[in-house]
Amino acid sequence: MRVAVTGGCGFIGSHVVDRLLAAGHEVLAVDTTDRYLNPAADHAHLDILDLPALTSALHGTEVVFHLAAVADVEEVAADPVRAVRVNIDGTATVLEAARQAGLSRTVLASTVWVYGAAQTDPGPDRGELDEHFPVDLERSGHLYVAGKLAAEMLVHSYRELYGQHFTVLRYGIPYGPRMRDELVVARFVRAALGHRPITIAGDGRQTRNFVYVEDLADAHVHALSPAAQDQTFALEGPTAVSVRQIADTVDHLLGPVTIEHTQARTADYTSRRISAARAKRLLGWTPQTGFAEGVRRYIDWHLARPDPGPGPTPPTGRTTR
Repeated sequence: MRVAVTGGCGFIGSHVVDRLLAAGHEVLAVDTTDRYLNPAADHAHLDILDLPALTSALHGTEVVFHLAAVADVEEVAADPVRAVRVNIDGTATVLEAARQAGLSRTVLASTVWVYGAAQTDPGPDRGELDEHFPVDLERSGHLYVAGKLAAEMLVHSYRELYGQHFTVLRYGIPYGPRMRDELVVARFVRAALGHRPITIAGDGRQTRNFVYVEDLADAHVHALSPAAQDQTFALEGPTAVSVRQIADTVDHLLGPVTIEHTQARTADYTSRRISAARAKRLLGWTPQTGFAEGVRRYIDWHLARPDPGPGPTPPTGRTTR
């Protein structure tokens, strides 16, 4: 099958391209950079907001995985108009290009952050939130979350209006090789390697269910199954890991390190109990990589890579994921 991946040269997108190629698919990476381009993939160097160019590039493909987004919440807060243009208008452009090019399905990258907009928390005695939680718009919180909720609504609207099939993949908190230096695991590793203190915002008890990026990428191959059509899946990590546990893991692998605490961040992700049972039941997907092992693999990759330098300035139209 020939498939396209927007943001296919970014952190998650490049791993998705790798996994799709390994599974025997032909892959087109749509991106304005070639930073992590797999040489076995075709490359369309274009902006996802360019509808004619994107439509032309998608001709001949069957499925598009839409990962391109402004994914850094700090960037979203700093330039909300651009974030809306990329994350919402960009999704509409991809859906329309897929419709005009006759693709069979669009697979949207969403996030478990949307569960923060759940009307109620099931609580410790009432199980986990699944993919059908009711949304309370007053709890949508950060603009990044609002953009993802809007993107999910768009794929449903395209299904209702035009019969365009979709799959929504709500990512757990990803980590691993190629991740942005700003992400918490990367920051802690760089601090330890630089013999600087690890700084924790708040008391460090806040938790996230991290999912190793190669495990996350595997889910995209499974998502090509007919069972995934017009379905939403939470790709949640297997075990809650506190920020303090991240620091302790880095200390164990690279220590000793000093740990310091600062004021808690605003708009930080509040962990909810989320079920990944549907992905296991319908797709046969479960994460395979333990957290400490994933951090070790990231450290090995980080130490082996050449100095990337400051890198290019992100384009006006979009960034990669």
